[in-house]
Amino acid sequence: MPETRKARAVGFNHVALEVGDIEEALAFYGKLFAFELRGRSWEMAFIDLGDQFLALQKGRRQPSDDGRHFGLVVDDKEAVRRALAEAGVETLPGDFLDFRDPWGNRIEIVGYDNIQFSKAPNVLRGMGLTHLTKTPSALKELEEKGMAPG
Repeated sequence: MPETRKARAVGFNHVALEVGDIEEALAFYGKLFAFELRGRSWEMAFIDLGDQFLALQKGRRQPSDDGRHFGLVVDDKEAVRRALAEAGVETLPGDFLDFRDPWGNRIEIVGYDNIQFSKAPNVLRGMGLTHLTKTPSALKELEEKGMAPG
């Protein structure tokens, strides 16, 4: 019997975070990041990330995340570090820039320049981020996978 073709995972459309209150969550994340809303209701808000989005959903009831987290890619990691300090948000110990939001969601901040994650040129253009570049090590990772820009 021939093997059934499996679908290939190609990326994330969105990540959903449960929070206690939508207004409080938007105020908290607004202290850390410049963003536009894609949409909202009384129990959800959608932070636009170009061709992706971060969904905030009312109703977190579980304890704080420990190791479980997601990496949020930003254009300026040091600006986030400063915003966290100004907002009085404690960063977690370790080699990475991790923090927990008031509802216990653990987030790792990752700089766009230093990783192989890439947005298509048309998406960067639409987001007003055509100035973003990659470090030589990130370019090497992309090149080794046949995904170098240009």
